[in-house]
Amino acid sequence: MACISVQCLLLLPTLAILLSLFTSVESSIHIYNRDPFREVGNAYLVSGGSEGVASSRFIPPPRRPFRSTAHDGLSYIRFENITFWRSKAAADQHPTMAYNSGLVQIIIFEATNRDNIGGSPYGGQRSICCTADLAKLEGCKQGEVIRTPSVTDANWPMVLNVNFKGRQLSVQLKKKEVYIKKTGMYNLFFISCDPKLKGMKVSGKTVWKNPDGYLPGRMSPLMKFYAIMTVAYILLTAIWCLQYVRHRQDVLPLQYCITGVIALGLLEMIFWYFDYAYFNNTGARPVGLTSWVVTIGATRRTVSRLLILSISMGYGVVRPTLGGLTTKVLLLGITYFVASILLNITEYVGTINDIAGRARILLVLPDALLDAFLILWIFTSLSKTLEQLQAKRSSVKLDIYRQFSNALAITVIASVAWIGYEGLPQPAKLKSSSPFLQVYFKATDPFNERWQGGWIITAFWDILAFGLLCVICYLWAPSQTSQRYAYSDARGEDEDEETESLCKETPQGDIGLIKMDRKEGSDSSDVEDDTQEGKRK
Repeated sequence: MACISVQCLLLLPTLAILLSLFTSVESSIHIYNRDPFREVGNAYLVSGGSEGVASSRFIPPPRRPFRSTAHDGLSYIRFENITFWRSKAAADQHPTMAYNSGLVQIIIFEATNRDNIGGSPYGGQRSICCTADLAKLEGCKQGEVIRTPSVTDANWPMVLNVNFKGRQLSVQLKKKEVYIKKTGMYNLFFISCDPKLKGMKVSGKTVWKNPDGYLPGRMSPLMKFYAIMTVAYILLTAIWCLQYVRHRQDVLPLQYCITGVIALGLLEMIFWYFDYAYFNNTGARPVGLTSWVVTIGATRRTVSRLLILSISMGYGVVRPTLGGLTTKVLLLGITYFVASILLNITEYVGTINDIAGRARILLVLPDALLDAFLILWIFTSLSKTLEQLQAKRSSVKLDIYRQFSNALAITVIASVAWIGYEGLPQPAKLKSSSPFLQVYFKATDPFNERWQGGWIITAFWDILAFGLLCVICYLWAPSQTSQRYAYSDARGEDEDEETESLCKETPQGDIGLIKMDRKEGSDSSDVEDDTQEGKRK
């Protein structure tokens, strides 16, 4: 019955996903749709994006036609139709023939060079734009962004200037590509230091490309990872199906649930691979495909947790059904599914930057609290089940459950150890992963400088889940003796185990029960001899 309740979760992908199947969202291609400039300190700015980009394998010769492809080995940020719009009131403040009636600067910098932007005249609040005091102290040009050249490359941070002329209401940047020569986390900002340009807006798009495609640097290794995980799940599916077909007459209801989890895991890995492959080749991420894989992933995680909880409660082994707990388990599963899918949609569907938004943190907490509650419930139930098996002296089932509890404990310990290890500040080394861990990373690594290892966070939890699934498949694999693990009447079960222990062969090859009869016979003959000897005396 619990298995039927769990299988109901497989039908939860919604109609909205079907309606959005053929739509797509630009991700590595950042779109600006009249985005307004906001005031920050003494500057007005718009964040144009932030991504990890690997260095180009070569730089094409200047002023020569070169047609770029997804896998040409080039890394760049390309500006297309970038247009700045100002109000008519701001334009009317300048003469009609003014050569420069407003300056907008495009700043591109690598995260390690973030201190090269801005300055502070007296060690106080840091200013982005050059003031009169800073112009005297640091030699910057008043009314422009303060830029200190990098030690390794004087051309970086990169600054592109765009000027309004006369009373123009808009000005457009010519199509331009900025090639990336150094691997790093790059940030793009549109900045104006002119108070007259307050309320300005920007439209257009930028294309961010890595040497092997359009995938952001943080996501790029995940495509290969999901290809490997797909092969691993195919092997597990083949082995499980072989055992399933061979012993289909002895299959337990619990093994139906395990089959469902394996199928969901395989589908999730396949869909993730195709999602990343499509994204890498086109630079666009289809909302429909991503929504499907997110829904399948949330369903797989929910069913997996309910499967572990049901096993811990002794479903199909100690008890035939979960009884009154079925409703509670199903309600918890639906709640976890909703929290998980909302978190994953926020993280993956429509994601543009490598740095996730603040809205994600609000969705992390319910997911994390539900996980903690599930772990507590699982271990509490598992402890009670072990006590019941010990009281019934069910040695075969008890041995299986002890192995399962050991695997579960190792999984939890490994999870906690991984969270602690990855939470340590490691400059050159670092991605739904553990929600608490991701929140910690956002707090300790706000500029995402450890982006190159970010994929390991996501990969670790997928590997850990796959490992625990393999253990469950091993312990409850379909076999000729599967029915020995199934629930049966307690009295008959004890008698079967007692008979099994009595009928075991001794090392000498004799049957234990016969040997016991012989021993009882010899004992009785000794008693009779003692009685006769007493009568004679």
